[in-house]
Amino acid sequence: MIRMRKDVIRQRDKIIERLLSDQSRNGSWEYPFETGILTDCYMIILLRVLEKNDESLIQSLVNRILKEQYNDGTWKLYVDEGKGKLSLTITAYYALLFSGYVEKNSPNLIRAKEFIMINGGLHKANMFTLALLSLTGQIEWDSPFPIPVEAVLLPEKFPINFCDISVFGRANLAPLLIVADYKLVVKPANSPNLADLIIRKTDGKNKFTDETRSIFDFIEQGIEQIVELKEDVHEKALEYLEQYLYDHIELDGTLYSYFSATFYMIFAFIARGKDKNDSKIIKAIDGLKSMICTINGDKHCQYTTAHVWNTALISSALQFAGIPHTEVNIRQANQYLLERQHVKLGDWTVHNPHTYPGGWGFSNVNTINPDIDDTIASLRALHQLIIEQPHYYNVWDRGIRWVLSMQNDDGGWAAFEKNVDNPLLNLLPYGEGLLLDASSVDLTGRTLDFLGNYTSIDKDDQQIKKAIKWLVNHQEDDGSWNCRWGIYYIYGTWTAIIGLMAVGIRPNHPSITRAKKWIEHTQNVDGGWGESCNSDKIKKYIPLGVSTLTHTAWALDSLITIADEVTPSIQKGINFLINHADIKDWRSSYPKGQGMGGEFYIHYHSYDYIWPLFTLVKYLKKFNK
Repeated sequence: MIRMRKDVIRQRDKIIERLLSDQSRNGSWEYPFETGILTDCYMIILLRVLEKNDESLIQSLVNRILKEQYNDGTWKLYVDEGKGKLSLTITAYYALLFSGYVEKNSPNLIRAKEFIMINGGLHKANMFTLALLSLTGQIEWDSPFPIPVEAVLLPEKFPINFCDISVFGRANLAPLLIVADYKLVVKPANSPNLADLIIRKTDGKNKFTDETRSIFDFIEQGIEQIVELKEDVHEKALEYLEQYLYDHIELDGTLYSYFSATFYMIFAFIARGKDKNDSKIIKAIDGLKSMICTINGDKHCQYTTAHVWNTALISSALQFAGIPHTEVNIRQANQYLLERQHVKLGDWTVHNPHTYPGGWGFSNVNTINPDIDDTIASLRALHQLIIEQPHYYNVWDRGIRWVLSMQNDDGGWAAFEKNVDNPLLNLLPYGEGLLLDASSVDLTGRTLDFLGNYTSIDKDDQQIKKAIKWLVNHQEDDGSWNCRWGIYYIYGTWTAIIGLMAVGIRPNHPSITRAKKWIEHTQNVDGGWGESCNSDKIKKYIPLGVSTLTHTAWALDSLITIADEVTPSIQKGINFLINHADIKDWRSSYPKGQGMGGEFYIHYHSYDYIWPLFTLVKYLKKFNK
């Protein structure tokens, strides 16, 4: 035990040293938010279509895309996805060909084409890829998302309306609806020709189930009623959407600091009459470029930045490890966070109109789109500072009030908004992943963990009781919990356990004992844990087959939270974190986060430092005092 303690301390100190050395001059941590090659492909296509050539950037993106291609010619979202991802492979093929640096008869593109043709050609791509191909003139517009723009004017009393959609859904759909309505085509003379990848044209609506088509019909009936009451409804809808874009542009020119939303916003502006050299379009492109980072020597276009998220978590972890808030690195980090508490109202006020701003957002430029996770992480980082310097109490008070006000009526917490869980939206394409922002285990569990450990809220408070009930009711039959933003059952189970126990649930509670048994059962022979992104796709736990540092830290933290003494599972897990701390292969880059299940996965470069540090320190504090 003494030797293990020394090894844990040594690894703790090694992580601390690395984190301190990686801090940026402005006090933040700018670890990459890596989301695969899709944004890199879109950037190449954007620059070529608008004839804004940046050859050094394009060449670097091409190199990165080629490196990520698999031997069978495909591109995947993650290494064990199975066969390649058709839409991603189509987009990569298109971007490489459009770049001008890869020939159509190159082995890379020949192999990619074979896969595309075997799997049905261009028209088998997903909604967003079809929109990309349509607006750049590779296929005809075929209503990839067959909802008329007038739908955004449906009143709140209508069973479905624009504000029922999640903020990230609105951000992407608003510009896309404009582009699709105009059937915009921007196709410069040097565009490649992808006609040889078309097998047969399909009717977009025939892709959908009868239930989905019934929702489309229902929306159209609602629109017909609006048209009878108002004049120029079509133009009013376009004006509404255009104003929505203007109202949500961040200081860097991006829409919500989301890559995809900004990409389509640029083309929406063109559809509405702006020249490609308009200042808003140039600023939007520059904003996207400002999010570029370098990974393994090549440029990567981040979907957004994770600077606030990284900084809040790392500041918290370092303070948890014993570094005082008065130390210069923590002072700089916390000043960075203090400057980024929101003071503007955002879309969250639609469903929560009587609360002042007080949250934090995810990216370095986010000023109007706060989320629960970043807010509680930032408050946790600032906790000790606020205790010792009461003049910052207003920061704390505004943040806490905002978090508490955002609890859903069902007792859980979602990421960005309140009560955005209209079940009818589940019948639409990408309903659960894109259109809804419902209560989730990870947000609810992490919020309870924060409230229980960092505030004086009474454990018998009605809000706490409602959240506990929601979590207990959403446990899976096998004892695990799923989640929304991580991978997947390990993450969800960890957040549920730490949340429940922080607000007074005992280790012998049936939910905790079942969860503990599940975690121990999923431990690998080497002492670690690892979970596949396939769990998220099929909604069933799928082991990765190898252990990762992040999954191990989450699972181990759960067991440490529950246990009164070191168990064999805990000891084996600690040994894994110590003996495999320098993993730098595909296990470390495997996604541990998700943005949209089955479509968008995230490799947080900070996670293999943050979560093992939290877990190792908790082990020392609990068992080696």
